[in-house]
Amino acid sequence: MKKEIIISGFGGQGGLAIGKNLAEAGMAEGLNVTWAPSYGPEMRGGTANCSVVLSDRPVGSPVFNHPTELIAMNEPSLEKFEAGVVPGGAVFVNSSVVTDKVTRPDLTAYYIPCGEIADQVGNAKVGNMAMLGAYVAATKILKPEAIEAMIEEMFTGAKAKLVPLNIEAFRRGMACVG
Repeated sequence: MKKEIIISGFGGQGGLAIGKNLAEAGMAEGLNVTWAPSYGPEMRGGTANCSVVLSDRPVGSPVFNHPTELIAMNEPSLEKFEAGVVPGGAVFVNSSVVTDKVTRPDLTAYYIPCGEIADQVGNAKVGNMAMLGAYVAATKILKPEAIEAMIEEMFTGAKAKLVPLNIEAFRRGMACVG
């Protein structure tokens, strides 16, 4: 088993956090992982993406040309990366921001209303956790409990109060596909 995932969006949408969470949860579950972030000219508002590999075998390189999955948090990300997804792959689209649809009939598309879920939970910044939940539910590559444990490790001290909001958004994202 090997998953090669591109996660892309505007800086500030939490795409890199999705990737980091996937990589850390994968390590916790005994998988071989890589996480390679790429930043645009601005941290917030510019483009940002990351590549994640999750595998039950050693990973030769964190670089790949054709992801098995794409998580597109914004329109430019869908436009840029959809063509490269392997036939039979999956695309996860933030339908709160992206109005275009996946055009390739050989891909499975999931449309996740990340912004609406974040609004329902009461924090505009947790839309990325809704997307992470949808990815985990659809691919079943990681246990939800492993992701929730990573969320708890991400937010400590004064930020510990954000754990329940993020877990709730994660679970609502899971419910979108399962």
